[in-house]
Amino acid sequence: MQTEQNVATEDSIHRTTLDWLRKRGVRLEDIADLVYRLQGEFYPDLSLAECTYHVERVLQKREVQNAVLTGIQLDLLAEKKQLLDPLQHLIFQDESLYGVDEILATSILHIYGSIGMTNYGYIDRVKPGILGRLNNKEDGQIHTFLDDLVGAIAAAAAARLSHSRKRAQDRRSGKPPDDLTD
Repeated sequence: MQTEQNVATEDSIHRTTLDWLRKRGVRLEDIADLVYRLQGEFYPDLSLAECTYHVERVLQKREVQNAVLTGIQLDLLAEKKQLLDPLQHLIFQDESLYGVDEILATSILHIYGSIGMTNYGYIDRVKPGILGRLNNKEDGQIHTFLDDLVGAIAAAAAARLSHSRKRAQDRRSGKPPDDLTD
């Protein structure tokens, strides 16, 4: 039975998500760097601060928090060898045909439209910055889900940034606003 003391609040889930990312070696600045790599050539005045803002906004979405917490928990269980085979083997080895890690990550992308999917496909293939480190398996940690989730957060933040810039441009030119969610 759940008591009032252990009921998760929006704020506690958000804080836990940020804490778990940090404990797994991912800083918001690392994700913002990926956003910058995705969008910098399109917006010469883009700053890491603006990229970080969009990363923070993406991480405020409950769907994103749920995906991150689920993926990190599965990585941790695989790392501690606490899953049953064959799932233990598939996640521990980051088996190329497993694919559930990408499916969980792409759930984040649907929030901000097709541009997020395009950004994710590129960044998942190239694996720049923090993604290369998470994917190299040299630190002994399992990041089967986390590398894809971080890439998806960056891709979603890049899409959010692009949508935001477009809305600002439209406002300046007097065009009516699109009906996009934040």
